[in-house]
Amino acid sequence: MIIRTIKADITTLEVDVIVNAANCSLLGGGGVDGAIHRAAGPELLETCRKFGGSQTGEARITPGFRLPAKYVIHTPGPVWRGGSHGEPELLRACYVNSLTIANETRCRVIAFPGISIGVYRYPKREAAQIAVQTVRAWPGEFPQEIIFCCFSAEILSVYNEILQND
Repeated sequence: MIIRTIKADITTLEVDVIVNAANCSLLGGGGVDGAIHRAAGPELLETCRKFGGSQTGEARITPGFRLPAKYVIHTPGPVWRGGSHGEPELLRACYVNSLTIANETRCRVIAFPGISIGVYRYPKREAAQIAVQTVRAWPGEFPQEIIFCCFSAEILSVYNEILQND
């Protein structure tokens, strides 16, 4: 499995699937979630409405519609509340459940944003550590390439450091 990092707008990536750090309504919001909904077009919102929401850590797949990515996997990450409310386990579940869906749909390349590190205030280093450890332990045949798509040079640096030292 190839694991790499890039600094980019996840909505521009031509990959099999991008992951949306969604909220539990799955109806769009701020940050990555809002950007993905805007770029994919109104069909994404209509498709997400049919799910009736999602619990933190779960994952759902939709077509990418107007995105260059074929699919979008939506996973609500945990809001940071100090770390003693199951946040690490819930964040790990976001990655495992997303990878499970990618494996089931035989997606070769998946791109993840930094789930929960924006408005959900998860500490960047801890969130990146969980992300890297979880994908490295993934036993599935697919995906064959995992991209951590970072929105800033700071986040990119954190992921690169963890990948080099872990």
